[in-house]
Amino acid sequence: MSTATLTHAGSGGLYGSTHTRSSVKRSFLLSGAQRHPFCNYGVENVFLRGQTYNTGDRCVKIEAGWLFKGGGSEKRLDASVEHSESANEDILVFFFQLDLATRVQYALNLDQYDIAQQLRNKLTEVEEEVTKQRNAKKGSTSKTEVQDQAIRILRLRAELQNAIDSENYVAAAKLRDDISKLETESLEASAKALAYGKVQYGFRLGQKVQHKIFGYRGVICGMDPVCCESSAWMETANVQSLSNGSNQPFYQVLVDVRENPDLLVAYVPEENLLAPEKPDLSRFDHPYASFLFYGVDTAGDFIPVKQLREKYNQPRHEVPSDPEDDDDGDRD
Repeated sequence: MSTATLTHAGSGGLYGSTHTRSSVKRSFLLSGAQRHPFCNYGVENVFLRGQTYNTGDRCVKIEAGWLFKGGGSEKRLDASVEHSESANEDILVFFFQLDLATRVQYALNLDQYDIAQQLRNKLTEVEEEVTKQRNAKKGSTSKTEVQDQAIRILRLRAELQNAIDSENYVAAAKLRDDISKLETESLEASAKALAYGKVQYGFRLGQKVQHKIFGYRGVICGMDPVCCESSAWMETANVQSLSNGSNQPFYQVLVDVRENPDLLVAYVPEENLLAPEKPDLSRFDHPYASFLFYGVDTAGDFIPVKQLREKYNQPRHEVPSDPEDDDDGDRD
């Protein structure tokens, strides 16, 4: 399973349009008496429909449409250049984890222990895969993987020396390129891991922001210390023209659907975002807000759910008290 995996279970799920860029790979997981398909789509249009379920005193239902009108060889200077399929899929996989955890608890409440165990096993499988991909995104790998890479480089160097000794310079040139590629990947991974350890974010989860260039309002729902998108995406988004390039924090931003109903989720560099000078208490509409956040605080920012804070290792934000309110309280 990958973060590109789109799933549906029961009456909730993710559905790809009929216009796919690649064939659909389908596998099944038995959960009770139902078979839940897990589909890997290369989709341009995605529709998410979530069933209603209770989480404590909250009732969550997701129903959202997303259409990204990309393509073409020309770079369009509009908000769609910062659209990110991977960011959107990352959020949907997070929703899938929350949904699985809820189903486990629901099965336990009904004493359906076999079903609960199957769901818990699937949840563990998903969490392990997400953790693996998150570590790869950070540039961190297991000790075994590091050792394997070092052994592979040593083996290639030995083959390179043998090719030189036998005057097979064509093979030697290819081996030299392979070694150089491996060493570059290792250095890039180390640099990215270092960036994750030292990053200082200018914005926090749930904070309302405004785009400096395109003007739309958004809410931070994810963050990376550097741009983790593909080189093709960075070229389309013209990342190289940014003052700080790709070596700055990038944020997953929910876009107010009333301002841009087609964008939904953007991946935005820190230098392109502004925090409001005054608390933004105005309405903000987005279909993902109901499962990513508990609600809004007194400053108008959203309060991220515990699992979202844990995902990005971010502390809980406490709204500073208003001195004027404190003075009023003292007078009372």
